[in-house]
Amino acid sequence: MRLRDGLVAAALLMGGVPAAAQVAVPGPQAISAADRETGAKADPSMSAEYGGAYAGPQSALVRQVGLKVARQSGISGTDQAFSFKLLNSGVPNAFAIPGGYVYATRGLVALMNSEAELAFVLGHETGHIAARHADARQKVTQRNVLIGTLGQTLLGAILGNGAIGQVGGQLGQAGIQRLVVGNVMSHSRADEFQADDLGVVYAMRAGYDGTASADILSSLAAQTALDARLTGNTRTTPGWAMSHPDPAARVTRARQRAGQLGARPMARNPDAFLLSLKGMIYGDDPQQGVIEGQEFRYPPGRLRFTAPAGYGMSNGSDAVTITASRSSVAGQARFTGGSFDGNLDTVVAKAFAALSNGGTVPGLATTRTTINGMEARSATVGANANGQALDVTVVAIATSPTVAYAFSVLQPRGAGLGDLAPLVSSFRGMSDAEAAAVRPRVIDVITASRGDTVASLAARMAFTDLKTERFLVLNGLPAGSTTLPVGRKVKLVVWGGAAKN
Repeated sequence: MRLRDGLVAAALLMGGVPAAAQVAVPGPQAISAADRETGAKADPSMSAEYGGAYAGPQSALVRQVGLKVARQSGISGTDQAFSFKLLNSGVPNAFAIPGGYVYATRGLVALMNSEAELAFVLGHETGHIAARHADARQKVTQRNVLIGTLGQTLLGAILGNGAIGQVGGQLGQAGIQRLVVGNVMSHSRADEFQADDLGVVYAMRAGYDGTASADILSSLAAQTALDARLTGNTRTTPGWAMSHPDPAARVTRARQRAGQLGARPMARNPDAFLLSLKGMIYGDDPQQGVIEGQEFRYPPGRLRFTAPAGYGMSNGSDAVTITASRSSVAGQARFTGGSFDGNLDTVVAKAFAALSNGGTVPGLATTRTTINGMEARSATVGANANGQALDVTVVAIATSPTVAYAFSVLQPRGAGLGDLAPLVSSFRGMSDAEAAAVRPRVIDVITASRGDTVASLAARMAFTDLKTERFLVLNGLPAGSTTLPVGRKVKLVVWGGAAKN
């Protein structure tokens, strides 16, 4: 049901809070049956888009802290009304959808250095639900699903007899979900600031240090800057810091507001929290494939391919999306795969059907070819999208009698595969030895000893570049830090055991 009186200006149930710092806290309410139904329907696709639920023990911690914070929100039946899920994605992100569904990725949790930071993030997302910010976004949701850089819907597409009506700018439903999560879940500045305030309030009421809000926002700002330096913004899946107002500006505001709301630095006991992260996968999970530089490696399928210069890749649970990272290139592609019946023409047809929301291309003719010794079929059709003339090409490749993969490529009309031809031609198999060499990176936690420095510990990080910068961001340390107090626990990213393929 809706709030009886909208948002109720209420004094925080905390001693010593200045009147001027009171927050518009939603009053008692219940999650409506309609919202529960909406959330239940959206949950599977939202979860899948970020790798599905993570199976590690950290999942229980996210649920435990989430429920503890949500109980402060005034929403009745918290334990039954809310679902807090840790997702198996290395991209820092958190979001909520109607019905009490709250998500955080392991990539975001890895940046945290205390349970209080986790409490703030989950409180922030709970705040969006309590304040019913999704209601205000409904029209924005429809708009963003229908328009994008190339047009999320190709109205009046000309494909044969006009059978295909939709080709997403991110190529298919997974891309639409990614757009929705990244852009639609991006609230107005006022909504974000209110959710920040509610996150602090709920965390404080639950007994957490409210000043931790500035710490995790600071880590997000630092990670955003580091990602830009590392990849030139080529990893296109939006992160929590990127889909919300400028993270650096939020750090200052969060610190100020925490003080105004009566938060005071408290003992955070970070050691137990850090130890709980030990062994958690960091970055890509080899079971979903890994991106190393411009190359994608997928050990379970014994395959790999390379994105051309100017393109970046985003690894989702059901597809790899390849998008332009420079203005000088214009193509987009999506890589999918799975079992098939031995007929590659069927794989091509299904790929076009996926792009068209189930539509078909009458009289679709495929061309037979081989790619690095593997049988392949391809077809190109034309489409008009928002005034743009495009070529839509699908290339299906069989890696075994029962498994096939497909590249779906968008390029300007007449280009065919264009500058993404090297992407397709780079597709090749992996030997057992190559697959076994793909190992996950995992979080380790150590205690600084006498003589340990930032440089000496950073040297142990499982990376070849910017080890010190990565170490500082991971541990929430200021840029330029060189020393560590003896006895402080810190996180390292190290190589895990060989992946099970």
